[in-house]
Amino acid sequence: MTLRHTVLLAALISVPALAQEEMPTVWTTRLDHKIQYCGTGDAGGLSYAASDKEISVFDNETGKVVWTKAYKDIAPKLRKIDELIPFWESDCVFLFDRKMGKDQIAVIDLKTGQSLWTTDVYQNVGEENVAYIKERDGFAICNKEGMHFVKARTGEELWTTVAFRGSIGRYVPTPDGNIIAVNLLPGGLAAIFAGFKAQIAKINMDNGSLEWDSQYIGIPERKVLTGEYLYSLDFDQDRVYLRLNGMQVFDYKTGAKLWTAAFDFTPDRVKGKPMNAVKWGVYGAVAEPVVVGDDLFVLDCSNRKNQYVKKYDRKSGKLLWTSPEIPDARAIPNMYVIDGLVVLQIGGQVETQALLKSTSSGADGSTTVTYTSRIEYENVKPYGVKALNATNGSIAWESERFKKGITNMFAGNGKIHVCSGKALYAMDPAGKELYEVPLGDDNIGNAVLIMQHNDKVAIVGEKGISTHGLADGKLVNSGKYKASTLNDRVGNMALMQTDKEDIAAFDLDSCKFLAYNARKDAMNTLTNDGQYVYVYEKKDVTKLKTH
Repeated sequence: MTLRHTVLLAALISVPALAQEEMPTVWTTRLDHKIQYCGTGDAGGLSYAASDKEISVFDNETGKVVWTKAYKDIAPKLRKIDELIPFWESDCVFLFDRKMGKDQIAVIDLKTGQSLWTTDVYQNVGEENVAYIKERDGFAICNKEGMHFVKARTGEELWTTVAFRGSIGRYVPTPDGNIIAVNLLPGGLAAIFAGFKAQIAKINMDNGSLEWDSQYIGIPERKVLTGEYLYSLDFDQDRVYLRLNGMQVFDYKTGAKLWTAAFDFTPDRVKGKPMNAVKWGVYGAVAEPVVVGDDLFVLDCSNRKNQYVKKYDRKSGKLLWTSPEIPDARAIPNMYVIDGLVVLQIGGQVETQALLKSTSSGADGSTTVTYTSRIEYENVKPYGVKALNATNGSIAWESERFKKGITNMFAGNGKIHVCSGKALYAMDPAGKELYEVPLGDDNIGNAVLIMQHNDKVAIVGEKGISTHGLADGKLVNSGKYKASTLNDRVGNMALMQTDKEDIAAFDLDSCKFLAYNARKDAMNTLTNDGQYVYVYEKKDVTKLKTH
Protein backbone atom coordinates (compact mmCIF):
# COMPACT_ATOMS: atom_id res chain seq x y z
CA MET A 1 0.00 0.00 0.00
CA THR A 2 1.04 3.56 -0.47
CA LEU A 3 0.25 6.75 1.37
CA ARG A 4 -0.34 9.89 -0.59
CA HIS A 5 0.44 12.91 1.57
CA THR A 6 -1.68 16.02 1.42
CA VAL A 7 0.03 18.46 -0.90
CA LEU A 8 -0.35 21.95 -2.33
CA LEU A 9 1.30 22.63 -5.69
CA ALA A 10 1.68 26.17 -7.02
CA ALA A 11 -0.06 26.17 -10.43
CA LEU A 12 -2.98 28.62 -10.20
CA ILE A 13 -6.44 27.87 -11.68
CA SER A 14 -9.98 29.53 -12.07
CA VAL A 15 -13.98 28.71 -12.34
CA PRO A 16 -16.04 27.30 -15.16
CA ALA A 17 -18.44 29.37 -17.13
CA LEU A 18 -21.03 26.70 -16.40
CA ALA A 19 -22.56 26.13 -12.95
CA GLN A 20 -20.21 24.38 -10.59
CA GLU A 21 -21.14 20.73 -10.01
CA GLU A 22 -20.35 19.07 -6.70
CA MET A 23 -18.39 15.86 -6.28
CA PRO A 24 -20.82 13.09 -5.26
CA THR A 25 -20.37 12.06 -1.63
CA VAL A 26 -19.92 8.32 -1.12
CA TRP A 27 -20.00 8.61 2.69
CA THR A 28 -19.10 10.91 5.57
CA THR A 29 -17.94 9.62 8.94
CA ARG A 30 -17.70 11.74 12.09
CA LEU A 31 -15.03 10.72 14.58
CA ASP A 32 -14.94 11.31 18.34
CA HIS A 33 -11.69 13.26 18.12
CA LYS A 34 -10.04 15.91 15.97
CA ILE A 35 -7.85 14.94 13.03
CA GLN A 36 -4.18 15.97 13.06
CA TYR A 37 -2.68 12.97 11.24
CA CYS A 38 -4.20 10.93 8.44
CA GLY A 39 -3.27 8.19 6.01
CA THR A 40 -5.24 6.65 3.17
CA GLY A 41 -4.77 3.01 2.20
CA ASP A 42 -5.63 1.28 -1.07
CA ALA A 43 -9.18 0.56 -2.24
CA GLY A 44 -10.80 -2.17 -0.17
CA GLY A 45 -8.39 -1.61 2.67
CA LEU A 46 -8.17 0.57 5.76
CA SER A 47 -7.24 4.17 6.49
CA TYR A 48 -6.58 6.07 9.69
CA ALA A 49 -7.21 9.49 11.23
CA ALA A 50 -5.64 10.52 14.50
CA SER A 51 -5.12 13.29 17.03
CA ASP A 52 -2.18 13.49 19.41
CA LYS A 53 -4.15 11.41 21.97
CA GLU A 54 -6.45 9.09 19.96
CA ILE A 55 -6.49 7.16 16.71
CA SER A 56 -9.35 5.72 14.61
CA VAL A 57 -9.12 3.25 11.75
CA PHE A 58 -11.96 3.03 9.24
CA ASP A 59 -13.01 0.86 6.29
CA ASN A 60 -12.41 2.53 2.92
CA GLU A 61 -15.45 1.01 1.25
CA THR A 62 -18.08 1.88 3.85
CA GLY A 63 -16.49 4.54 6.05
CA LYS A 64 -17.37 2.45 9.09
CA VAL A 65 -15.00 2.93 12.02
CA VAL A 66 -13.27 -0.38 12.71
CA TRP A 67 -11.76 0.76 16.00
CA THR A 68 -10.94 3.87 18.03
CA LYS A 69 -8.49 3.90 20.91
CA ALA A 70 -6.65 6.34 23.13
CA TYR A 71 -2.92 5.82 23.02
CA LYS A 72 -2.78 5.40 26.79
CA ASP A 73 -5.14 2.40 26.40
CA ILE A 74 -2.95 0.89 23.69
CA ALA A 75 0.33 1.32 25.57
CA PRO A 76 0.25 2.52 29.20
CA LYS A 77 3.41 4.62 28.87
CA LEU A 78 1.98 6.64 25.98
CA ARG A 79 0.01 9.78 26.75
CA LYS A 80 0.36 11.66 23.50
CA ILE A 81 2.30 11.16 20.28
CA ASP A 82 4.78 13.35 18.45
CA GLU A 83 4.97 11.25 15.29
CA LEU A 84 2.89 8.50 13.69
CA ILE A 85 4.27 6.36 10.84
CA PRO A 86 2.25 3.71 8.99
CA PHE A 87 4.06 0.82 7.33
CA TRP A 88 1.26 -0.32 5.05
CA GLU A 89 2.89 -3.50 3.76
CA SER A 90 3.28 -4.82 7.31
CA ASP A 91 -0.13 -3.64 8.65
CA CYS A 92 1.81 -1.90 11.43
CA VAL A 93 1.80 1.65 12.76
CA PHE A 94 4.70 3.15 14.74
CA LEU A 95 3.78 5.64 17.49
CA PHE A 96 6.47 7.90 18.95
CA ASP A 97 6.27 9.75 22.26
CA ARG A 98 9.43 11.82 22.71
CA LYS A 99 10.57 12.42 26.29
CA MET A 100 14.14 13.81 26.23
CA GLY A 101 16.17 10.62 26.43
CA LYS A 102 13.23 8.42 27.41
CA ASP A 103 11.50 8.13 24.04
CA GLN A 104 8.70 5.59 23.92
CA ILE A 105 7.96 3.60 20.76
CA ALA A 106 4.78 1.57 20.41
CA VAL A 107 4.02 -0.60 17.39
CA ILE A 108 0.35 -1.44 16.87
CA ASP A 109 -1.63 -3.63 14.51
CA LEU A 110 -3.45 -1.46 11.97
CA LYS A 111 -6.36 -3.89 11.65
CA THR A 112 -7.10 -4.35 15.35
CA GLY A 113 -5.41 -1.54 17.29
CA GLN A 114 -3.70 -4.18 19.42
CA SER A 115 -0.30 -3.28 20.84
CA LEU A 116 2.25 -5.59 19.22
CA TRP A 117 5.28 -4.37 21.15
CA THR A 118 6.66 -1.33 22.94
CA THR A 119 10.21 -0.25 23.71
CA ASP A 120 12.32 2.55 25.12
CA VAL A 121 15.58 0.93 23.99
CA TYR A 122 15.85 2.82 20.69
CA GLN A 123 16.30 6.56 21.26
CA ASN A 124 16.39 9.45 18.77
CA VAL A 125 14.44 7.43 16.21
CA GLY A 126 11.98 8.86 13.68
CA GLU A 127 10.57 8.12 10.24
CA GLU A 128 13.96 8.38 8.56
CA ASN A 129 15.45 5.80 10.92
CA VAL A 130 13.07 2.88 10.26
CA ALA A 131 12.84 0.68 7.15
CA TYR A 132 10.51 -2.29 6.64
CA ILE A 133 12.18 -5.28 4.96
CA LYS A 134 9.18 -7.17 3.63
CA GLU A 135 11.18 -10.23 2.50
CA ARG A 136 12.05 -10.89 6.17
CA ASP A 137 8.95 -9.28 7.75
CA GLY A 138 11.09 -7.15 9.97
CA PHE A 139 12.18 -3.59 10.69
CA ALA A 140 15.70 -2.21 10.41
CA ILE A 141 15.94 0.47 13.12
CA CYS A 142 18.88 2.84 13.12
CA ASN A 143 20.21 4.74 16.15
CA LYS A 144 23.58 5.78 17.56
CA GLU A 145 24.38 2.24 18.73
CA GLY A 146 24.05 0.85 15.22
CA MET A 147 21.41 -0.78 13.05
CA HIS A 148 19.07 -3.24 14.76
CA PHE A 149 16.90 -5.77 12.93
CA VAL A 150 13.71 -6.75 14.77
CA LYS A 151 10.73 -8.96 14.00
CA ALA A 152 7.78 -6.87 12.81
CA ARG A 153 5.11 -8.52 14.98
CA THR A 154 7.06 -9.07 18.19
CA GLY A 155 9.92 -6.55 18.28
CA GLU A 156 12.39 -9.36 19.04
CA GLU A 157 15.87 -8.15 18.09
CA LEU A 158 17.59 -10.65 15.81
CA TRP A 159 20.89 -8.82 15.33
CA THR A 160 22.73 -5.52 15.57
CA THR A 161 25.51 -4.26 13.32
CA VAL A 162 27.79 -1.24 13.36
CA ALA A 163 29.36 -2.19 10.03
CA PHE A 164 26.51 -0.51 8.14
CA ARG A 165 26.21 3.03 9.48
CA GLY A 166 22.99 4.95 8.98
CA SER A 167 19.54 3.70 8.07
CA ILE A 168 18.61 1.58 5.07
CA GLY A 169 17.42 3.54 2.07
CA ARG A 170 16.30 1.89 -1.14
CA TYR A 171 17.27 -1.78 -1.28
CA VAL A 172 16.91 -4.76 -3.63
CA PRO A 173 16.60 -8.41 -2.52
CA THR A 174 19.13 -10.88 -3.94
CA PRO A 175 18.50 -14.51 -4.99
CA ASP A 176 20.42 -15.79 -1.93
CA GLY A 177 17.98 -14.16 0.51
CA ASN A 178 20.10 -11.12 1.34
CA ILE A 179 19.77 -7.49 0.24
CA ILE A 180 21.84 -4.83 -1.49
CA ALA A 181 21.17 -1.45 0.11
CA VAL A 182 22.40 2.11 0.25
CA ASN A 183 22.59 3.90 3.57
CA LEU A 184 21.08 7.20 4.60
CA LEU A 185 22.16 9.59 7.32
CA PRO A 186 19.05 11.20 8.85
CA GLY A 187 19.70 14.88 9.42
CA GLY A 188 18.84 14.69 13.11
CA LEU A 189 21.63 12.18 13.69
CA ALA A 190 24.39 14.07 11.91
CA ALA A 191 26.23 14.75 15.17
CA ILE A 192 25.83 11.16 16.37
CA PHE A 193 27.28 9.30 13.43
CA ALA A 194 30.91 10.32 13.71
CA GLY A 195 32.92 8.87 10.86
CA PHE A 196 29.83 8.27 8.75
CA LYS A 197 30.50 7.37 5.13
CA ALA A 198 28.25 6.79 2.17
CA GLN A 199 27.87 3.01 1.84
CA ILE A 200 26.39 0.64 -0.68
CA ALA A 201 26.55 -2.89 0.71
CA LYS A 202 25.34 -6.44 0.39
CA ILE A 203 23.94 -7.33 3.83
CA ASN A 204 23.56 -10.86 5.14
CA MET A 205 20.06 -10.73 6.63
CA ASP A 206 20.69 -13.74 8.89
CA ASN A 207 23.26 -11.98 11.05
CA GLY A 208 23.79 -8.41 9.76
CA SER A 209 27.32 -9.01 8.46
CA LEU A 210 28.39 -7.33 5.24
CA GLU A 211 29.23 -9.58 2.31
CA TRP A 212 30.83 -6.48 0.76
CA ASP A 213 30.57 -2.73 0.88
CA SER A 214 31.68 0.17 -1.26
CA GLN A 215 31.36 3.94 -1.27
CA TYR A 216 29.02 5.93 -3.50
CA ILE A 217 28.87 9.59 -4.54
CA GLY A 218 26.00 11.94 -3.67
CA ILE A 219 23.09 12.04 -1.23
CA PRO A 220 20.27 9.52 -1.82
CA GLU A 221 16.93 11.10 -0.93
CA ARG A 222 13.19 10.62 -0.87
CA LYS A 223 10.80 13.50 -1.38
CA VAL A 224 9.99 14.80 2.07
CA LEU A 225 6.19 14.67 1.65
CA THR A 226 5.20 12.29 -1.13
CA GLY A 227 8.01 9.82 -0.44
CA GLU A 228 9.14 9.06 -4.00
CA TYR A 229 12.71 7.84 -4.21
CA LEU A 230 15.04 10.20 -6.05
CA TYR A 231 17.40 7.41 -7.02
CA SER A 232 17.17 3.83 -8.26
CA LEU A 233 19.07 0.63 -7.49
CA ASP A 234 19.20 -2.48 -9.65
CA PHE A 235 21.50 -5.36 -10.54
CA ASP A 236 22.10 -8.16 -13.01
CA GLN A 237 24.40 -11.19 -12.78
CA ASP A 238 27.54 -9.07 -13.08
CA ARG A 239 26.80 -5.51 -12.03
CA VAL A 240 24.94 -3.31 -9.57
CA TYR A 241 23.59 -0.04 -10.97
CA LEU A 242 22.98 2.99 -8.74
CA ARG A 243 21.34 5.89 -10.55
CA LEU A 244 22.03 8.83 -8.26
CA ASN A 245 23.14 12.19 -9.65
CA GLY A 246 24.27 10.25 -12.70
CA MET A 247 25.23 6.57 -12.83
CA GLN A 248 27.49 4.48 -10.57
CA VAL A 249 28.32 0.86 -11.40
CA PHE A 250 29.66 -1.79 -8.98
CA ASP A 251 30.72 -5.43 -9.33
CA TYR A 252 27.88 -7.66 -8.14
CA LYS A 253 30.14 -10.28 -6.52
CA THR A 254 32.71 -8.06 -4.81
CA GLY A 255 31.16 -4.58 -4.63
CA ALA A 256 34.21 -3.05 -6.32
CA LYS A 257 33.40 0.21 -8.10
CA LEU A 258 33.73 -0.42 -11.84
CA TRP A 259 33.06 3.10 -13.05
CA THR A 260 31.16 6.24 -12.19
CA ALA A 261 29.51 9.07 -14.07
CA ALA A 262 28.17 10.93 -11.04
CA PHE A 263 28.67 14.16 -9.13
CA ASP A 264 27.72 15.85 -5.87
CA PHE A 265 24.82 18.28 -6.14
CA THR A 266 23.25 20.55 -3.53
CA PRO A 267 19.75 21.68 -4.58
CA ASP A 268 19.48 24.11 -1.66
CA ARG A 269 21.12 26.80 -3.75
CA VAL A 270 18.20 26.68 -6.21
CA LYS A 271 15.54 27.87 -3.73
CA GLY A 272 15.80 29.01 -0.13
CA LYS A 273 14.22 27.12 2.77
CA PRO A 274 11.08 28.71 4.31
CA MET A 275 11.51 30.03 7.85
CA ASN A 276 8.92 27.70 9.45
CA ALA A 277 9.75 24.55 7.46
CA VAL A 278 10.24 21.37 9.49
CA LYS A 279 11.05 19.41 6.33
CA TRP A 280 12.13 20.89 3.02
CA GLY A 281 13.32 19.71 -0.40
CA VAL A 282 13.90 20.98 -3.93
CA TYR A 283 13.33 18.49 -6.74
CA GLY A 284 13.62 18.34 -10.51
CA ALA A 285 16.42 20.91 -10.76
CA VAL A 286 18.69 18.46 -12.61
CA ALA A 287 17.48 16.24 -15.44
CA GLU A 288 17.77 12.46 -15.18
CA PRO A 289 20.51 10.66 -17.16
CA VAL A 290 19.47 9.48 -20.62
CA VAL A 291 20.47 6.10 -22.07
CA VAL A 292 20.44 5.60 -25.85
CA GLY A 293 21.81 2.19 -26.79
CA ASP A 294 25.32 2.02 -25.33
CA ASP A 295 25.48 5.80 -24.87
CA LEU A 296 24.87 7.46 -21.50
CA PHE A 297 24.25 11.22 -21.28
CA VAL A 298 24.67 12.81 -17.85
CA LEU A 299 24.30 16.37 -16.59
CA ASP A 300 27.20 17.32 -14.36
CA CYS A 301 26.03 20.14 -12.07
CA SER A 302 28.71 19.92 -9.39
CA ASN A 303 28.60 23.63 -8.65
CA ARG A 304 27.05 26.87 -9.77
CA LYS A 305 29.87 27.85 -12.14
CA ASN A 306 30.65 24.50 -13.74
CA GLN A 307 27.79 22.73 -15.52
CA TYR A 308 28.27 20.39 -18.42
CA VAL A 309 26.74 17.53 -20.35
CA LYS A 310 28.94 14.45 -20.47
CA LYS A 311 28.63 11.41 -22.73
CA TYR A 312 29.90 8.02 -21.58
CA ASP A 313 30.15 4.53 -22.98
CA ARG A 314 27.61 2.73 -20.83
CA LYS A 315 29.48 -0.59 -20.80
CA SER A 316 32.99 0.57 -20.03
CA GLY A 317 32.27 3.91 -18.34
CA LYS A 318 34.71 5.65 -20.70
CA LEU A 319 34.10 9.41 -21.01
CA LEU A 320 33.50 10.13 -24.70
CA TRP A 321 33.09 13.90 -24.57
CA THR A 322 32.33 16.88 -22.33
CA SER A 323 30.21 19.72 -23.67
CA PRO A 324 31.14 23.39 -23.44
CA GLU A 325 30.17 24.94 -20.13
CA ILE A 326 26.51 25.90 -19.67
CA PRO A 327 27.08 29.19 -17.83
CA ASP A 328 25.07 30.37 -14.82
CA ALA A 329 22.33 27.72 -15.11
CA ARG A 330 20.85 27.31 -11.63
CA ALA A 331 18.54 24.54 -12.88
CA ILE A 332 18.44 22.27 -15.94
CA PRO A 333 15.19 20.35 -15.34
CA ASN A 334 14.87 18.44 -18.63
CA MET A 335 17.17 16.73 -21.14
CA TYR A 336 16.11 14.71 -24.19
CA VAL A 337 18.13 12.96 -26.92
CA ILE A 338 16.29 13.09 -30.26
CA ASP A 339 17.59 12.62 -33.81
CA GLY A 340 21.23 12.93 -32.82
CA LEU A 341 20.72 16.01 -30.67
CA VAL A 342 20.75 16.55 -26.91
CA VAL A 343 18.05 19.13 -26.14
CA LEU A 344 18.20 20.95 -22.78
CA GLN A 345 15.66 23.03 -20.87
CA ILE A 346 17.50 25.68 -18.89
CA GLY A 347 15.61 27.22 -15.98
CA GLY A 348 11.85 27.10 -15.53
CA GLN A 349 9.76 25.14 -13.06
CA VAL A 350 11.26 23.12 -10.20
CA GLU A 351 9.32 21.36 -7.45
CA THR A 352 9.58 22.25 -3.78
CA GLN A 353 8.07 20.27 -0.91
CA ALA A 354 7.80 21.57 2.64
CA LEU A 355 6.20 20.55 5.92
CA LEU A 356 5.39 23.84 7.66
CA LYS A 357 4.81 24.17 11.41
CA SER A 358 2.70 26.90 13.01
CA THR A 359 1.71 27.39 16.65
CA SER A 360 -1.37 29.25 17.92
CA SER A 361 -2.62 30.02 21.43
CA GLY A 362 -6.23 29.63 22.58
CA ALA A 363 -8.16 31.94 24.92
CA ASP A 364 -7.82 29.33 27.66
CA GLY A 365 -4.04 29.38 27.38
CA SER A 366 -3.85 26.14 25.39
CA THR A 367 -1.42 25.80 22.50
CA THR A 368 -2.28 24.23 19.15
CA VAL A 369 0.41 23.09 16.73
CA THR A 370 -0.64 22.81 13.09
CA TYR A 371 1.38 21.17 10.33
CA THR A 372 0.72 22.13 6.70
CA SER A 373 2.12 20.16 3.77
CA ARG A 374 2.90 22.28 0.75
CA ILE A 375 4.21 21.36 -2.69
CA GLU A 376 4.81 24.12 -5.18
CA TYR A 377 6.22 24.58 -8.66
CA GLU A 378 8.54 27.57 -8.55
CA ASN A 379 10.23 29.34 -11.42
CA VAL A 380 14.02 29.53 -11.60
CA LYS A 381 16.04 31.89 -13.81
CA PRO A 382 17.87 32.12 -16.21
CA TYR A 383 15.75 30.58 -18.98
CA GLY A 384 16.51 28.98 -22.32
CA VAL A 385 16.43 26.00 -24.65
CA LYS A 386 19.70 24.70 -26.10
CA ALA A 387 20.73 21.69 -28.20
CA LEU A 388 24.07 19.90 -28.45
CA ASN A 389 25.34 17.51 -31.10
CA ALA A 390 25.18 14.01 -29.64
CA THR A 391 28.31 12.97 -31.55
CA ASN A 392 30.74 15.48 -30.03
CA GLY A 393 28.88 17.75 -27.57
CA SER A 394 29.26 20.91 -29.62
CA ILE A 395 26.44 23.46 -29.57
CA ALA A 396 23.98 22.80 -32.40
CA TRP A 397 21.49 25.60 -31.75
CA GLU A 398 20.07 27.86 -29.07
CA SER A 399 16.64 29.49 -29.06
CA GLU A 400 16.32 33.14 -28.12
CA ARG A 401 12.55 32.73 -27.88
CA PHE A 402 12.56 31.64 -24.22
CA LYS A 403 15.10 34.02 -22.70
CA LYS A 404 12.30 35.96 -20.96
CA GLY A 405 10.36 33.01 -19.62
CA ILE A 406 9.73 29.27 -19.69
CA THR A 407 7.52 26.98 -17.67
CA ASN A 408 8.80 23.59 -18.82
CA MET A 409 9.14 21.38 -21.88
CA PHE A 410 8.67 17.76 -22.87
CA ALA A 411 9.40 15.59 -25.90
CA GLY A 412 6.44 13.94 -27.63
CA ASN A 413 5.37 12.91 -31.10
CA GLY A 414 8.91 13.50 -32.36
CA LYS A 415 8.77 17.17 -31.33
CA ILE A 416 9.87 19.38 -28.47
CA HIS A 417 6.89 21.08 -26.78
CA VAL A 418 7.74 24.22 -24.82
CA CYS A 419 5.67 26.85 -23.04
CA SER A 420 6.75 30.43 -22.40
CA GLY A 421 3.84 31.10 -20.05
CA LYS A 422 1.91 33.07 -22.66
CA ALA A 423 2.20 30.77 -25.68
CA LEU A 424 2.65 27.10 -26.55
CA TYR A 425 5.39 26.16 -29.01
CA ALA A 426 6.42 23.06 -30.90
CA MET A 427 9.85 22.69 -32.44
CA ASP A 428 11.55 19.93 -34.36
CA PRO A 429 14.79 18.58 -32.82
CA ALA A 430 16.82 20.80 -35.17
CA GLY A 431 15.26 23.88 -33.56
CA LYS A 432 12.83 24.81 -36.33
CA GLU A 433 9.64 26.31 -34.92
CA LEU A 434 6.61 24.30 -36.09
CA TYR A 435 3.87 26.30 -34.41
CA GLU A 436 3.28 29.08 -31.93
CA VAL A 437 -0.14 29.23 -30.28
CA PRO A 438 -1.00 32.16 -27.96
CA LEU A 439 -2.91 31.02 -24.87
CA GLY A 440 -5.14 34.08 -24.48
CA ASP A 441 -8.21 32.29 -25.89
CA ASP A 442 -7.85 29.58 -23.24
CA ASN A 443 -9.07 32.12 -20.67
CA ILE A 444 -6.88 30.58 -17.94
CA GLY A 445 -4.33 33.36 -17.48
CA ASN A 446 -0.62 32.68 -17.93
CA ALA A 447 0.45 29.05 -18.09
CA VAL A 448 2.34 27.64 -15.13
CA LEU A 449 2.96 24.06 -16.27
CA ILE A 450 2.42 21.85 -19.33
CA MET A 451 1.94 18.07 -19.32
CA GLN A 452 1.37 15.49 -22.04
CA HIS A 453 -2.00 13.77 -21.92
CA ASN A 454 -2.38 11.18 -24.69
CA ASP A 455 -2.45 13.17 -27.96
CA LYS A 456 -2.90 16.49 -26.17
CA VAL A 457 -0.91 19.06 -24.25
CA ALA A 458 -2.56 19.88 -20.93
CA ILE A 459 -1.96 23.47 -19.81
CA VAL A 460 -2.15 24.31 -16.11
CA GLY A 461 -2.62 28.07 -15.85
CA GLU A 462 -3.15 30.79 -13.31
CA LYS A 463 -6.91 30.50 -13.76
CA GLY A 464 -7.68 27.07 -15.13
CA ILE A 465 -6.76 24.02 -17.19
CA SER A 466 -6.94 23.69 -20.97
CA THR A 467 -5.85 21.15 -23.57
CA HIS A 468 -4.32 21.63 -27.03
CA GLY A 469 -3.67 19.20 -29.83
CA LEU A 470 -0.17 17.75 -29.66
CA ALA A 471 0.20 17.74 -33.44
CA ASP A 472 -1.12 21.19 -34.35
CA GLY A 473 -1.40 23.09 -31.06
CA LYS A 474 -5.07 23.95 -31.60
CA LEU A 475 -7.22 24.57 -28.53
CA VAL A 476 -9.36 21.49 -27.72
CA ASN A 477 -11.00 22.18 -24.35
CA SER A 478 -10.74 24.69 -21.53
CA GLY A 479 -12.12 24.77 -17.99
CA LYS A 480 -12.22 27.57 -15.42
CA TYR A 481 -12.24 27.14 -11.67
CA LYS A 482 -11.28 29.64 -8.98
CA ALA A 483 -7.77 30.58 -7.88
CA SER A 484 -6.24 27.24 -6.93
CA THR A 485 -3.20 25.01 -7.27
CA LEU A 486 -2.44 21.61 -8.77
CA ASN A 487 -2.60 19.09 -5.95
CA ASP A 488 -2.11 15.75 -7.72
CA ARG A 489 -2.58 13.97 -11.02
CA VAL A 490 -3.47 10.35 -11.71
CA GLY A 491 -4.12 9.39 -15.34
CA ASN A 492 -6.79 11.66 -16.79
CA MET A 493 -7.68 13.10 -13.38
CA ALA A 494 -6.07 16.32 -12.11
CA LEU A 495 -6.93 17.53 -8.62
CA MET A 496 -6.83 21.28 -7.99
CA GLN A 497 -6.88 22.96 -4.59
CA THR A 498 -7.40 26.52 -3.33
CA ASP A 499 -5.53 28.14 -0.47
CA LYS A 500 -8.67 27.52 1.61
CA GLU A 501 -8.54 23.79 0.79
CA ASP A 502 -11.49 23.75 -1.65
CA ILE A 503 -10.84 21.15 -4.36
CA ALA A 504 -11.87 20.40 -7.93
CA ALA A 505 -11.32 17.17 -9.88
CA PHE A 506 -10.65 17.93 -13.57
CA ASP A 507 -11.15 15.33 -16.29
CA LEU A 508 -8.29 16.06 -18.71
CA ASP A 509 -10.24 14.46 -21.57
CA SER A 510 -12.93 17.16 -21.40
CA CYS A 511 -11.57 19.78 -18.94
CA LYS A 512 -14.87 19.46 -17.04
CA PHE A 513 -14.67 19.18 -13.29
CA LEU A 514 -16.50 18.39 -10.08
CA ALA A 515 -15.81 20.50 -6.97
CA TYR A 516 -15.99 20.31 -3.19
CA ASN A 517 -15.84 23.21 -0.74
CA ALA A 518 -13.83 22.13 2.28
CA ARG A 519 -13.07 23.79 5.60
CA LYS A 520 -9.86 25.72 6.14
CA ASP A 521 -6.91 23.46 7.08
CA ALA A 522 -8.64 20.36 5.68
CA MET A 523 -6.37 17.63 4.30
CA ASN A 524 -7.08 15.47 1.28
CA THR A 525 -5.67 12.51 -0.64
CA LEU A 526 -6.41 11.38 -4.18
CA THR A 527 -6.57 7.59 -4.44
CA ASN A 528 -4.06 5.68 -6.56
CA ASP A 529 -6.64 5.04 -9.27
CA GLY A 530 -7.82 8.67 -9.34
CA GLN A 531 -11.44 7.64 -8.76
CA TYR A 532 -11.91 9.06 -5.25
CA VAL A 533 -10.75 11.82 -2.93
CA TYR A 534 -10.69 11.49 0.86
CA VAL A 535 -11.13 14.79 2.72
CA TYR A 536 -10.12 15.05 6.38
CA GLU A 537 -11.53 18.14 8.13
CA LYS A 538 -11.85 18.79 11.87
CA LYS A 539 -13.55 15.53 13.03
CA ASP A 540 -15.05 14.44 9.70
CA VAL A 541 -13.77 12.12 6.98
CA THR A 542 -15.56 12.32 3.62
CA LYS A 543 -15.09 10.08 0.60
CA LEU A 544 -15.91 11.77 -2.72
CA LYS A 545 -16.17 10.53 -6.31
CA THR A 546 -14.04 12.44 -8.81
CA HIS A 547 -16.23 11.51 -11.82
